[in-house]
Amino acid sequence: MDDGTVRVTFVGADGGTTHVVERPRGATLLDAAHTAGLPVEATCGARGRCRTCRVKVLKGDIPPPTIQDKVQLGEDEVRERFRLACQVKLIDDCTAVPMPPREEAGHQILAGVHDVAEDSRLTLDSGIVKHVVTVKPPTEEHHQTSDVEEILAVLPPGTRPDVPIEIVRKAPAAIRADKGKLTVTLFNDRVIDVEVGDTSAHTYGVAFDIGTTSIVGTLMDLKTGEQLADVGSVNPQAVYGGDLMSRIAFAQFEPKKLQTLRAKVLNAINDFITEACEKAKVSPEHVYKVVVVGNTCMHHIFLGVDVTYVGLAPYAPVVRDLIVLPAKDVPLKAAPNAQVCLLPIVAGFVGADTMACVLATRIYESENVRALVDIGTNGEVVMGSKNGLMACSAPAGPAFEGAQIRNGMRGAVGAIEKVTIDADVHVSVIGNAPPIGICGSGLIDAVARFVDAKIIDSSGRLRRERREILPPAIQKRFVDTPDGCEFILVHKEDSGRQEKIVLTQGDIRQLQLAKSAIYSGVVMLQRVMGIPDERLAELMLCGGFGNYISIESAVKIRLLPTLPIERITYVGNAALMGAQMALLSETERRRALDLARKIEHVALATRPEFQEIFVDGMNFSGISFAEEKRALKSAANDSVRMAAGG
Repeated sequence: MDDGTVRVTFVGADGGTTHVVERPRGATLLDAAHTAGLPVEATCGARGRCRTCRVKVLKGDIPPPTIQDKVQLGEDEVRERFRLACQVKLIDDCTAVPMPPREEAGHQILAGVHDVAEDSRLTLDSGIVKHVVTVKPPTEEHHQTSDVEEILAVLPPGTRPDVPIEIVRKAPAAIRADKGKLTVTLFNDRVIDVEVGDTSAHTYGVAFDIGTTSIVGTLMDLKTGEQLADVGSVNPQAVYGGDLMSRIAFAQFEPKKLQTLRAKVLNAINDFITEACEKAKVSPEHVYKVVVVGNTCMHHIFLGVDVTYVGLAPYAPVVRDLIVLPAKDVPLKAAPNAQVCLLPIVAGFVGADTMACVLATRIYESENVRALVDIGTNGEVVMGSKNGLMACSAPAGPAFEGAQIRNGMRGAVGAIEKVTIDADVHVSVIGNAPPIGICGSGLIDAVARFVDAKIIDSSGRLRRERREILPPAIQKRFVDTPDGCEFILVHKEDSGRQEKIVLTQGDIRQLQLAKSAIYSGVVMLQRVMGIPDERLAELMLCGGFGNYISIESAVKIRLLPTLPIERITYVGNAALMGAQMALLSETERRRALDLARKIEHVALATRPEFQEIFVDGMNFSGISFAEEKRALKSAANDSVRMAAGG
């Protein structure tokens, strides 16, 4: 075309469905794919650091391959015109095939493990109260009243007179049906619904934890606290970046792109509410309260709040308070009568999900100093006791979810989740299926075993010398390539993907950056609070990912401090449990605001000693030699800068 635009044709891998879009010259092939509505992922945030946006260009001129193309795809694939869509600048009409994403069925999504209603300290006071009343409409002309006033007259004293317009519209028909018998629903003394007849037995709510990687939710009976249905899946925003900073960068100064991210999460939440109600066989119209938690970025995107300045120093959130909105203002069309409640934010990236973890673990009541660690794409650490709490954000990035790892994948059927090494390497796979990749827990386990077997040294370097001291089967697994050393975890003939599954030197570096972010967050708070290891009574692992890792392996690679294993515990998806508590109890929801204002936020990157702690945390042995330290310091710089927001 000659008008400054090019035509891009996308065809399915099976030669089927075709999509055609026009984009300006200089735009990327990834941008064209997203414009076409294709779910081409870019988990590294379109920086050329992963393979998830891999495409094959069938026709048309494209620029020469970039360094990122060659590193991620290798010379053979580049010669066959495979490219990273994020790296291809459009210069002429072309046709491309997006490579189908690796099939990742049966994702391990951790819902609430514990029944929060069994906590004897939890008061069931959801704020939702139903009153069954009989209302007689005005019958005499001289009677100076209205339908709404007649409804308010039969409700308890203290009921707020500001009735929403939606209820005003329902009132005339409602009070003239079924002889005026009504069920009036209040939330914190304000009318939020009017129904004909007695529906007092049906009072439901949904709690959601919107994570960077996954979304999970629970439908609950607000009267009994019973969990009626669990829902969850991968966060659909992941196609625009696997970590927070990637999504912020995608939407920065771009209102339309912010709305794109928001539409993804709202559609998912609406679908989950519908799915949960269908599972439990309840009416979505009887869902009266929805509690949402998430980190600062997810919180703001859900509300449609600009995240531009959350990603720029001083990384301030736009709003920190408790928020309550009617569903129509979000909008959540699947729960039209609900009040949508968001928990408060502490500061920076320490968001509403962290406050939910604080509620769930009751760390604020502890006699001894404890720590809770939410290991994930955006990790958080809270440490303290009843005498005070400190918190920080530890931006680990998406490596724990398999992103930016050569053969990485999420925790799903076919993912290597455990590794053992004796005279050879043995893997355990989720679903007992042929292995197709490695997930975060498997990555941690593999590297821990590499340390034991001396396959890597203390700085994380794959062994290059004196491999002859290793067992013969292990020696054969080393592959030296022009792009660096690789270690074969699964040979091609044993793989479920018709190619070998490897860990590269780059994969190990990505794990080092991720694990050091978490480790450094814990150690930094220990230093600030003056808490040596022996005074840390318990370290609680929160979040979906944290509950699948081997504690022994996590300590071995120094993802966690070297504490006795018995002092490190799993507490399930604490963010979702805290959201459930706030759903069932207004006492807990309001407590969150009081706690959020008392927690002291520690911005890691503003601490002079943080970089030294971070570099030390990348080491596997705790003993860092000078030359190793220099290499690790260079690799750590980007992650230290990311931590500036935490």
